[in-house]
Amino acid sequence: GTDALVLALMALEVGSGDEVITSPFSFFATVEAIVMVGAVPVFVDIEPDTYNINPDLIESAISSSTKAILPVSLYGQCADIPRINELANRHSLPVIEDGAQSFGAEIQGAKSCGISTIACTSFFPSKPLGCYGDGGACFTSDSAVHERLRALRDHGQKGRYDHHYIGLNARLDSLQAAVLIAKMQIFEDEIRERNKVAERYAELLAQHSPSVRAPVIRNGNLSVYAQYTIALSDRDEVQKKLATEGIPTSVHYPIPLHRQPAMKDNYRIFGNLECAERAAKAVLSLPMHPYLAPEDQLNVVEQLSKAIIEN
Repeated sequence: GTDALVLALMALEVGSGDEVITSPFSFFATVEAIVMVGAVPVFVDIEPDTYNINPDLIESAISSSTKAILPVSLYGQCADIPRINELANRHSLPVIEDGAQSFGAEIQGAKSCGISTIACTSFFPSKPLGCYGDGGACFTSDSAVHERLRALRDHGQKGRYDHHYIGLNARLDSLQAAVLIAKMQIFEDEIRERNKVAERYAELLAQHSPSVRAPVIRNGNLSVYAQYTIALSDRDEVQKKLATEGIPTSVHYPIPLHRQPAMKDNYRIFGNLECAERAAKAVLSLPMHPYLAPEDQLNVVEQLSKAIIEN
C-alpha cells in the first residue's frame, strides 16, 4: 500500500517543492509517501464525525505550489471524493484517494478506488481484503497514467531492459495475488457481514452505552468497516480496563501526522487542526471482523459499559 502511494505520486510527477494537500489523521504511510518523493504535505483538518478530511477547507489551502490532493478514506468509509473532485477540477489538480482501508466501500453508488485520478489500496492481512503478507494496488482510468504506473512498478521499464523512468521494484508477488483472487470470491459476502456486525454494535451501544459515539456513516455511503471506531472522553483508562477483561482494542491513531517526530518542519498546516487533535485523544477501535459472533459483541459492549461506569 505504501508503494502504491509512492507510485501514484511518481506517476503524476509530484516532486521537490510541490505541495500535496492531505489529512493529518491517518497512518504514517500517507505522509511518508509524500515526503519520500520530495514534496511537502499540507495538512487540512478533518470532519469531527467521520474523521475524513473536511472538503470545506481544502480549496482555501490550494496554492500555486499545490500539485495534488490526497484524501484518506478512513476506517472503511470514503472521504467525500465527489466534492473533492469538483474543486480539484476547478484548479486542474489530480486527486489520489488513499483507499487503504476502504476497498469495497461505496459513495453515492460509486466504488472506492474508482472515483479519482488515481486510487491506492493496501492488501495487508488486517485489511477488509487482505493477502497473507504485504500487498497493494493502484487504480486509474487514465490510459497514460496506467502505462506510466505499470512501468514505474517494474524499474521504470516499458519492455525488457528498456527503462524509460527511474522506478521501483514494486510488483505484487504471485502468491499474494493468488490469495487475493481466491478471497475475492467471498469479498462481497464479507462486506455484508461486516455491516451486520456494525449494525449489532450500534444497537448494543444504544442500549448499554448511549454516551458512546458510534461511527457516523454519511447517507448514501457504504462502509467496509475496516475498523469499528468509537469515541470516548476517557479513552485511555477505559482501554486499560477492557484489556484486563481480555477485550482487545486499538487506537488508530494516537498521534496526528504533524506531531510525528520524523516530520520535523517538513510540512505546512492550513488553519488549525483541532478536530484531528481531539480525535487522536478519543478514538478507540473495538474488535471487528465479518465472523464476529453476537454473543462476543454483547460481551464487548457490556465490558465497555462497565469500564465507563467504573471510570
